[in-house]
Amino acid sequence: MSDADSSAAASPLSAAVLVEDWAPTVTRERLVQRARLISEVRTFFAERGVLEVETPVLGRAGSTDVGLASLSLAAQLPGERERVPLWLQTSPEFHMKRLLAAGSGPIFQIARAFRDGEVSRRHNPEFCMLEWYRPGMNLEALMTETCELIRRVMTLGAQLTGQPSLLSESQDAQARPAITPYRALFRRVLSLDPFTATLEELRAACARECEVAADDWSHETCLDALMSLVIEPTLGSGSQGAEAQGQAIVELVTEYPAAQAALARKHQDSEGDWVASRFEAYVAGIELANGYDELTDASEQAVRFAEDNAARIAQGLPEVAADQRLLAALQAGMPTGSGVALGLDRLIMLALGERDISAVIAFPASRA
Repeated sequence: MSDADSSAAASPLSAAVLVEDWAPTVTRERLVQRARLISEVRTFFAERGVLEVETPVLGRAGSTDVGLASLSLAAQLPGERERVPLWLQTSPEFHMKRLLAAGSGPIFQIARAFRDGEVSRRHNPEFCMLEWYRPGMNLEALMTETCELIRRVMTLGAQLTGQPSLLSESQDAQARPAITPYRALFRRVLSLDPFTATLEELRAACARECEVAADDWSHETCLDALMSLVIEPTLGSGSQGAEAQGQAIVELVTEYPAAQAALARKHQDSEGDWVASRFEAYVAGIELANGYDELTDASEQAVRFAEDNAARIAQGLPEVAADQRLLAALQAGMPTGSGVALGLDRLIMLALGERDISAVIAFPASRA
């Protein structure tokens, strides 16, 4: 056998697979429309004086968030004798906050982000994230701006495809966003109060609603399952459900339990419970955006990093190095304000009337 034959035989991709899978999953028409929608996003922020920035895809630290799985590699860097562990960023957040602390002012970024194990019609391990930060802007104002952006992209998508918009025309672009507190959702859908329900009640609800054996599940695991499997599909669906054209709305969920604060501040709700100062935006049962009243206290952030890693170890997950440069930036002084991360592939998918993100990205993981 020749060297060429040996190389071909050793290749993990057979000729048949290459012939079948070389092509992109997106049409040229969708590529053109995607480019137009991304251009509209840039115009949206240019009109508001928000600076576009770029930050590294590879960083010295990953995300400690228990719910996220970071991807890592080792690289040879200048001045280092050994190869250095680097992390593919799950979000550009930490680097962007360092820019804020350095005086960047309001900024946005259209970034590549990476999360291991997230593969479905709405997920790809590598995806496009839109993230922006507004120093001095409160969370309510950011919620309004987020809804304005979503509606603007959705409206343009309908114009480009010639199809009716998924969004209801009755939800005026200038109207106050539709906001529902987390507690109210659980009461409405499950007749449960997530703050006062016992663990036994939550496990029983999971067994009943999710049809799973939840006997050994924790309080937070139960809440996550009920939210993602039972409540989320109902959000942003309007009066006729998520499949009805022109009936979906942009719906915001607020006041998550304090344990789900991540990198957000906390406050007490109207019933005296501590909740996260954050929101999530949904359209037609699909989560699009996650916004925070940003935490700026370096000491509190260090505590949360440590708590995350302790939880990771308890669950048998690998520990992730906390971002010491972010902590230093917070110590130096990051301005108060709010920020939001939005899944741009998902928004484009909805705007163009698609059901699978592979229809709006060139090469999903299966063909990368």
